[in-house]
Formats: sequence, C-alpha cells, structure tokens
Amino acid sequence: MTPDLFAEPPQPASVAERAAELRAQLHHHAHLYYTLDAPKIPDAEYDRLFQELQAIEAQHPELMTPDSPTQRVGGAILKALAPVRHAVPMLSIRTETDTEASGAAAFDARVRRELGLAEADPPVEYLAELKFDGLAMSLRYEQGVLVRAATRGDGETGEDVTHNVRTIGQIPLRLPNDVPEVLEVRGEVYMRRDQFEALNERQREKIAQGAKGEKTFVNPRNAAAGAVRQLDSRIARERPLSFFAYSWGEVVGDESPPATQYDWLMRLKAWGFPVAEQTAVCRGADELVAFHRRIGEQRDALPYDIDGVVYKVNSLDTQKRLGFVTREPRWAVAHKYPAQEQLTTVQAIDVQVGRTGKLTPVAKLAPVFVGGVTVTNATLHNELEARRKDVRVGDTVIVRRAGDVIPEVVSVVLPSVQPEPVEGASREGLRPFDKLRTGQAQPERGEPFTMPAHCPVCGSDAVREEGEADHRCTGGLFCAAQRKQAILHYAQRRAVDIEGLGDKLVEQLVDSGLIKTLPDLYKLGLTALAGLERMAEKSAQNVLDALQKRRETTLPRLLFGLGIRHVGEATAKDLSRHFGSLDRIMDASVDELLQVNDVGPVVAQSIRTFFEQEHNREVVEQLRAAGVHWPENEGEHNTPQPLLGKTFVLTGTFPTLKREDAKAMLEAAGAKVAGSVSKKTDYVVAGEEAGSKLDKARELGVAVIDEAAMLALLQPDA
Repeated sequence: MTPDLFAEPPQPASVAERAAELRAQLHHHAHLYYTLDAPKIPDAEYDRLFQELQAIEAQHPELMTPDSPTQRVGGAILKALAPVRHAVPMLSIRTETDTEASGAAAFDARVRRELGLAEADPPVEYLAELKFDGLAMSLRYEQGVLVRAATRGDGETGEDVTHNVRTIGQIPLRLPNDVPEVLEVRGEVYMRRDQFEALNERQREKIAQGAKGEKTFVNPRNAAAGAVRQLDSRIARERPLSFFAYSWGEVVGDESPPATQYDWLMRLKAWGFPVAEQTAVCRGADELVAFHRRIGEQRDALPYDIDGVVYKVNSLDTQKRLGFVTREPRWAVAHKYPAQEQLTTVQAIDVQVGRTGKLTPVAKLAPVFVGGVTVTNATLHNELEARRKDVRVGDTVIVRRAGDVIPEVVSVVLPSVQPEPVEGASREGLRPFDKLRTGQAQPERGEPFTMPAHCPVCGSDAVREEGEADHRCTGGLFCAAQRKQAILHYAQRRAVDIEGLGDKLVEQLVDSGLIKTLPDLYKLGLTALAGLERMAEKSAQNVLDALQKRRETTLPRLLFGLGIRHVGEATAKDLSRHFGSLDRIMDASVDELLQVNDVGPVVAQSIRTFFEQEHNREVVEQLRAAGVHWPENEGEHNTPQPLLGKTFVLTGTFPTLKREDAKAMLEAAGAKVAGSVSKKTDYVVAGEEAGSKLDKARELGVAVIDEAAMLALLQPDA
C-alpha cells in the first residue's frame, strides 16, 4: 500500500523530539528542492512544516539550534562585517592568457616539464571544471554544523557574512554524521542570469516609482557580491543567490581522506553540496582542449555566467610534488574565454518600438567583440535608466553581453574615472576598461537622452504611465511595429477567435503587405491567400471560412481584441455591461469610466488615451464597414442585473448549458464567477461529476444549486 505523504505524522514523545524531526525533514526537502531540483512535496506542505517548527521554537526558545532551517532568515542590523582570518589561505590561481584551446596544451606541457615526464610517459590526469563568475566563499563546519561563512578578502583575511549565507537555500546548515570534525568547504556564490534580469527589472520599476537609494546592477557577479555583503540579511534574502562547491580548506579529523581532487568533489556532493555537472576528469592535453571547446560551445546556454574553465592536476600527491610559485599553485590554471564586458563608444541613440508598443532607447556602438560575438547595438532599457546612467552620444561605455541576454550598456567610463581592479585579480587580470588612461582624448559628449513625445514609427503619442518605467506607443492598431502582435491578439481564442490565424500565417500576411490593419483581414481573397508559401487552397479556404464565421462576435470579445492596454477579458465584460455599446465606451470621459466596476485611474486613462487616437477610432469604423458586428444594449443602467454583487462557482457538467455559456449568463446578470470556493462564495452551481469544489462548498456551508435553480435566479423577479 502506498504511504500517504500528507497524513498527520505520529506524535513524538516530546516537543524536543518533534522539533528535531521537523529539522530533519526540512533539511531533507530543502536538499531535494535546491540541490537536486527534485522536490517530493508541494511548497505548501514545506511551508506548513516550516511554520510548525517556527511555532515550537517561539514557545520553546531553548530548542532553537544554529542549524535550524528557521535561522536562514535573519534581520538584525550588524554594525560591521567582522574580519575572519582563514586557517588555510584562499589563494588565487594563475590565469592562462591564451584564450584559445591551445592554452590548455600549454598548461599540460608546463606540468609535464615540472614533473620531468618524457614524451613516452603516460598522460597526466586532470580535473576540469567551470570557472564561475561569482564570489569565492569559505564555509566552516564544526561537528557538522555551519558556524561561519567568509569571503576570500585578500586571501589571508575575509569578511564574516554568515548571516547572509544562511539565506542561500543550496548551502546546507547541517551535514551528515560522517563528516570530519572540522570541514571548510570552498566554492562560489553566484546569481543565475534569469534571476539577475528579473532583479534588475524590479529595481528599474522601483526607480520609476521614485524609490530612493535604489539602483540596477552591472552584472550578476556584482549583484551577488552586493547581496552577500549586506548588513541586513533580509535584503540578501530578497536577492536570489546560488552556490557551487569546488574545493576545501582546513579539515580536522578526517580518517580516510580521498586521494584525488575528483574524489573530494564527489564526497562534497554526497554531503549535500551542489557540484557543477560539467565537472570532468581529463587525461592529457587533447582531452583538456576538447573540454575547453565543449564548454565554450555550451557557454551561452548555461543559466549562469562563467568566464572560463579551471584545470587541476587530479592526484593530490602530485599536487604536493608540484607545489607553489609566488603563492600560486603550479598544479592549477584558469583558462579564460573572451570577456563578456568590453569598452566601446556610443555613436548614436535610436528608439526602437517593440511588438507590444514598448519604446526602448538603443545605443548604436562602434563594433566591439564581446561575449563571443561582434556587438553594434546595446539596450539602454528606458529613459529613466539612460538618464540615470547618463549615457550620451560620444561616451566611452562598458558593454555587457552574456549568453542569450540582449547586450546592454551598463555604465559610462569618463576620462577622470579609473575603476578599481576586480577583487582578487592581478594587474594582468584587469579588464580592458580598468586600463583606460585618464589623459586620452575623448569625443565631445552629446546632450542627455530624452524620449521623443511621439512614436518614431507611426507618430502616435508616446506616454509613460505613473509608476511605470517604460514609454509606450498608443497607436496599437495603427503602428506598423505592433501590426503582427495586434492581429494575433485580435484573432486569439479569448478575443474574436479566428481559427487558423496563427503566428506563421500572420508573419506571411504582414511581411507580404497583404495586411496593414485589422479590417484588411476581411478583404482577403482565396487567390492571394493560396499564393502564400506552404498555403494549400483548402487551408486558405478554411481561413476565409473562419473569418466569415467570426464577422459576428460579442462586444466584450471585440473590446478585448482591440488590445487596449490594461483591458483584459474581465474589464472588457465590465465595460460592456456598464455602457452597453462600443460608441458609448469610445466617447466616455475618464470620470464616466471610473464608474465601472474595478476600473481605476490607470485603466480609465488608458482607455481614454486609446480612443483619443483618431486612427484607432477609424479602425473600429472600418471593421463595421467590413461587416463585423456585435449585439449591443443600453448598458447596465437600463438592463436588469438580478445577481449584482453575488459570487458563483461552477463545477461539473450541466444538462443543457456549456460551462462557458452559464458563466456568460451569470456575468450578464451582474454576478462574479470565481474559480474556487471560499467563504465569500454565495452559490455553487453543481452538475454531474462535480468534484472537490462541491466538497468544499459543503464544508463551508455554501448554498449548492443545480442548473434549473441557477436559471430561476437569472429571472429579474426571482
């Protein structure tokens, strides 16, 4: 019999035993979630266990332990980051200046020379791993419990950042019982690219809303380093960080130490630390070269930044034989790839219009090779960001490209500014822009960037709503840049629902010039459609039949299909019920629009702005002229709404009505149709094979009715 994972656990003999049991469960499931990416319980169940442990510790503070999962969340403001002296120095390794695959062969040749190996001797075995672009971190465990986390610092002394590292879900707070008495694990704290982009987008929104002291981050490493060094761990917890283990420092009480670098990593992995799956054992120069090329090809597809790979002699005894030179190990090397940040100049700033109308300033650059490709354009995101960074024509700028992320200008380098070297880097390891001479001639700077008042494509007003970071073109139905998106939105199932009008066909129709605006859809002929590539006559006829079928639609579907910003399906239905006709909506003032249920100032102004554009009104008239029609009425002020203010939930199969039809009838009568049952639900309409919603209604005492009773309630005198 399969065990019930969500059954109530047996009651432990004491509260202390229950707390220990909860800690063990939470550690186990955190490891499955963060490290193995294989969760076994839902988030809600994890939260329930977590909250139970929190409650026990609140009532019994003496039961709280340093490795408790509840201690991942800090909050106290520290006066400063305390210095930590590393028991074993965190030394840097030599960087191979040859970024081609031949650099791997050069390293192998040096190692063989130092070991006195002849050409006929067997190949040297190496561990090859990724060189993460993050922040080096030392994790000290005593008796299996994390007691301290420290940055590399100068290699001898780092900073105590334990309060922030506890917030990183991938880092275990307690280790299995078979670990050494003292274990210092070393690795890299980093931020995934997608999480970095999401963080910067949130930061840009905060800046747009007037938040003080907020900024965007230059790159994921910068963001990760800033998060780790926060004094308030609540801030660190809001910035998603990850961790990879790759080495160790001080170890005390290890009864059977591994003989190779690879075995050590597998040991760390078994103890719960994430280790990069690309890590491999390579024999000789040829396999190192192949590894460098393979990872170089995969680099853009990785979810995090790397700036190279690292080779280490695998045998620990051989490492001891090779030793160190000027505090750098002879047995290891970092083999870089082309930089993901480079220096270039801004030749112009253009404005591009996206498929949804977003206006984006784009810096036109002197060509520069960065991140493996030649870059000539880089985004400035929006006017606020461009002005905050003060990017102008003629400026020398840092450009960043990593993976599939769109290249962006991250900062301006003025002649009077020399950025500090990267932490832990030698002079040879500085980036090109670190070497910029303050005395070199600079082009004259242009004027600060200002977003144009009108769309550069169609001339419609460009507006930025209050609290928004982006400017948008208001000519959605008219603007050539938005033409494809406008047609796809209009034709989608939840709007006018034109079957067969998908992405590929819309691309062909617009690119061939057959369609320039929505009404052109209804002027298509069989010959023109069938003449498109890969469009058979039967398929073309099916599209024309679908267009003919949807000449009759509904006011909410049409209104939603027009693509007015902030007007979704629910708002389109509310507007239709309130005003009853499209003409009344088109002519409504902001104050009149604010009388509609759930329509606030932003939505009202968006609707008003849309219909103030003469070309948008013209599209509506052309749709009418093309034979598109929709039933209209006098609006809710003259139409009975017997169920106004009532909330319904539908479940099961009804005798005569489809679920969508029942929903439409209820909404027309003023009711709200929700997807789940709660205490606020007035009625649950249940048909055959009603499921858990019916059980929930009975549990909460919500009235349950059938289709006939629902139809009776729809009558005005019910």
